[in-house]
Amino acid sequence: MKTLLLTHGTRGDVQPFLALARALEAAGHTAVVAGPAAAAPLAADHGVTYRPVDDGPNTLMGDPELSVVMDTGLRGVRGAVQAATLVRRIKPLMRQVYADMAEAADDGADLVVHIPGMPGHHIAERLGVPSVPVALQPSWVPTSAFPAPGVPWPAWIPPVFNRASYRLVAMALRGQYSVADELRGRLGLDRRRHRHDPLRQADGGHSTLLQAFSRHLLPAGADYPPNVHTTGFWFPPAQEWSPPPELAAFLDAGEPPVFIGFSSLPSADPGRTGHLMADVVRAAGARAVIATGWGGIGAEAPLGNGVHVIDQAPHPWLFPRCAAVVHHGGGGTTGAALAAGRPQVVCPFWGDQPFWAQRAHAAGVATAPQRGQRLTARTLAAAITQATTDPVLIDTARTLGERARVEDGVHYAVEALERIGAPEPRP
Repeated sequence: MKTLLLTHGTRGDVQPFLALARALEAAGHTAVVAGPAAAAPLAADHGVTYRPVDDGPNTLMGDPELSVVMDTGLRGVRGAVQAATLVRRIKPLMRQVYADMAEAADDGADLVVHIPGMPGHHIAERLGVPSVPVALQPSWVPTSAFPAPGVPWPAWIPPVFNRASYRLVAMALRGQYSVADELRGRLGLDRRRHRHDPLRQADGGHSTLLQAFSRHLLPAGADYPPNVHTTGFWFPPAQEWSPPPELAAFLDAGEPPVFIGFSSLPSADPGRTGHLMADVVRAAGARAVIATGWGGIGAEAPLGNGVHVIDQAPHPWLFPRCAAVVHHGGGGTTGAALAAGRPQVVCPFWGDQPFWAQRAHAAGVATAPQRGQRLTARTLAAAITQATTDPVLIDTARTLGERARVEDGVHYAVEALERIGAPEPRP
C-alpha cells in the first residue's frame, strides 16, 4: 500500500505523521510525508521520505503581529478582530501550500491521509482513492461531552449547546474555500456538494476519522459514531540520541530537574519570559532545563545557577529524566509528558491548549491550568512545587503514563489504514 501523508504547521503537527510513516514502513508499506519545508531536518532525523512544501503560514512565526495575538489569546472583541486579520493573512499563503501538496501526489497513492486543514480529500478525489482525515485534537466531530477545543465558547453556556460549538470549527475553514476551489479547477474536479467537508468522501459518504490522541484525556460520554477511532497518541519509535555533554553533565549533577518550554509559541518579549522562568525556578527551589524553542523564551543572559538552557531535545528522551514538565498545552507535548509518566504544569495560551490543560488537570496528571498570558513567578512556582511533591499527582501521572504507552496509537492507525486501503498481503 502506497500512502501519501499530508500535514502542515509546527513540530506538533508534523511529528505524529512522521511516526505514522515509520510504522507504515515497518508494516511493509510505502509512506511519503508532505509537510512544511522547515520540518525537513526533523523528517531526516526520523528517516522518513519527505516532500517539503511551502512553509506558508509558518512564515508568520517571527511576525510581531502574531506575537501580539499569542499574548492576547484571541479573547474578547480585540481577539475577534485579530483572528479575522490572521485569517485574511493566512489565506494567500495557503495557495502555494495547496499547489505543492498536489504536486506531491504526482507519483500516485493508494490512500491519502491528512489533517483536515490540508487538501487531502481533494487530492484523493483526483487520484480516485480513499482519504483518511486525522484529528490531532477533538475539534471536528460534535459531541455533547464538551465544546469544541479552540473555539471561544463561554463557560456559562449550558452543556446542552456543546454540539453547536463545532459549527464554528467548520466555519474557520471557509476562509480557504476559494483557494480549494482554485486547486479543484486545476485538478479538473467539479464543484460538487460537500466538496469542502474534509470528513466526507467524494461520493458523499462519511470518512473514517483517526483521532491521534489518548482516550484517557477525554471526558466520559464522548458519544462518537463508529467511523471515529481514538487511537492513542502517535509516538515515534525510540531513537538513539546522545545529549550534548553540557546537558548530560547538568542532569547528572543533582536531582531530576523540571522541564520548562513553550515550544513554537512566539512571545512579544522572550527575554522577559526567560527571566520570569528563572525567577520561578528560584522561588520553587528547583533545578530546571529551559527550552527556548522558536522564540517563546529568551535566554540572552545567564539565568542563574540550577538552570540549564537548551534549544530543544527529544521529549521522549528528556521528559522521563525530569521531575515535572511545564509546557504550553500543545497536544503533542501533552501526550509526550503523559507517556513519560511525569506530573505536568500546563500554561495554555490559545487554540486547543486550554482544552488539553483542563483535561490533564481533570485526569489528575496536572496542576490547575496557569493561563500563559497571566503567569507570575509566585503562582507558577507554587504549581511546580505541587507537581514535584504531591504524591497523589505523581502516582496518577505514573499510572496514566503506563496506560498511554500501552495504547500504541500508531499500530492501531496502521491496522485501520490497512482495512481502508485494501493492501496487498505483507511480504
